[in-house]
Amino acid sequence: METTKCLIIGSGPAGYTAAIYASRADLKPIVYQGMEPGGQLTTTTEIDNFPGYPEGVEGPKMMEDLQKQAERFGADIRWGMVSEIDTTERPFKVKVDDGTELLAETVIVATGATAKYLGLESEQKFKGGGVSACATCDGFFYKGKDVAVVGGGDTAAEEATYLANLCRKVYLIHRRDQLRASKAMQNKVLNTANIEVLWNHEVKEIVGVEQGFTKALNGAILVNNKTGEEQKINIDGFFVAIGHKPNTNLFFGKLDMDETGYLITKPDSTATNVPGIFAAGDVQDKHYRQAITAAGTGAMAAIEAERFLG
Repeated sequence: METTKCLIIGSGPAGYTAAIYASRADLKPIVYQGMEPGGQLTTTTEIDNFPGYPEGVEGPKMMEDLQKQAERFGADIRWGMVSEIDTTERPFKVKVDDGTELLAETVIVATGATAKYLGLESEQKFKGGGVSACATCDGFFYKGKDVAVVGGGDTAAEEATYLANLCRKVYLIHRRDQLRASKAMQNKVLNTANIEVLWNHEVKEIVGVEQGFTKALNGAILVNNKTGEEQKINIDGFFVAIGHKPNTNLFFGKLDMDETGYLITKPDSTATNVPGIFAAGDVQDKHYRQAITAAGTGAMAAIEAERFLG
């Protein structure tokens, strides 16, 4: 059976950065990319807030660069998804969906999280053309424009207030008649002049213009769930803020996680409750969810894996 000092599960900024550091530490890591090689950033058009790209960079291109850098130092990057892992003893026995079995001295979990969307066909159509799940990532592109945020929790309130500092107007669309966000966040939203809360509204469709491969949204059709009345709002950006789902199904009952499924790591560390297993990136970070913070924890996980092996 194949063995490795370090198995990295996932291939976003956290996974690839872990691979770079682990390779340079001569751990000869094996990386399984998962169902979405490159992670969430492969669905992002332009990234302007990652250091080292003064002119910005396309999300897929940045992931390609990180993969090449990891491979330059000897990382063995493979297509495939880990389907089973035994965390009860080291080395950890791992099965891959193609039937491969291997033993890993250490494991770095970098499976990320998946943004929740409304499930509209038009929403999928305009992803990267006005639809986003990250205001911090994409808000800058809508400076001085009108945008909408859908949701009612803390994330939606935070996204709306963040965008209000950049945009001319922010519509906050919520299907209920009161927000679920904390009182402090509610007060921020309700006391920000350029945020308009559209209570009891749901999104029926996102509309826009399509020219060849270029798509740009210009509005959303809403339905008042109390009256049934429809209205169109004219917007340039649409931000979905109804939460994220960490990709941790593989680890249920095996690694400690919080009530929403995020892996719990020890303070000031990427170590999980199982010695030799580390978690990096959005799979353990529900606060920042940025490429740069994911990359940082990827570096931490590789350094900790190296030290763990002694």
